[in-house]
Amino acid sequence: MAGHSKWANIQHRKGRQDAKRGKIFTRLIKEITIAARLGGGDPSANPRLRLAMDKATDANMPKDNIQRAIDKGTGNLEGVEYVELRYEGYGTGGAAVMVDCLTDNKTRTVADVRHAFTKHGGNLGTDGSVAFQFAHQGYLLFSPDVDEDSLMEAALEAGADDVIIQEDGSKEVITEPYQYSSIKEALEQAGFHAADGEVTMRPVNETVLEGEEAEKMQRLLDALEDLDDVQNVYTTAVLETE
Repeated sequence: MAGHSKWANIQHRKGRQDAKRGKIFTRLIKEITIAARLGGGDPSANPRLRLAMDKATDANMPKDNIQRAIDKGTGNLEGVEYVELRYEGYGTGGAAVMVDCLTDNKTRTVADVRHAFTKHGGNLGTDGSVAFQFAHQGYLLFSPDVDEDSLMEAALEAGADDVIIQEDGSKEVITEPYQYSSIKEALEQAGFHAADGEVTMRPVNETVLEGEEAEKMQRLLDALEDLDDVQNVYTTAVLETE
């Protein structure tokens, strides 16, 4: 299908992310730092830190960079004090948008986020205005070529919550947020290597946008993701691609 294809949309998003590799490193360092600050520097006892370290390793971040970020979080090295913030709003076609930030300046961050929404036809909402439209979950996406029965058996044995077969034949394994790393590892040991995956805020229902609406929404999402203080942008929008 050329339209509502989970596989095509994921590949499109990954391509855009690869073009911003330097910014991804900066965001991962922030996430490792605050995870270590909040839960300690031992990844075996800190699921959030383990997940952040796994992401950094997948992004080919040098081990020294990862360790420095941990040391800054635990106080072994001097570092910036980051605060976690979440902003909620609406974009084109009423699609919900949620923006997670790590910042050392709340005033700057809210001004930047509000400006991005306003400039691109969105509206910044109040706390809780769209959060109910998302579920905190992990997912692992497998290509349409992967055998459905074998993957389902391995995933459920590893403790996954569900396996969803998409319209385009791709398969998504759904996990609890902090079981993501262990289930990914178990599936890899069973011979299943995901093409994509992460812990995310997954939309409960999706808003499909096409043509000019999709282009306008993409500009809003790009503007938000380009902000230095933004860690993650989540949306219920599905942007139809050619």
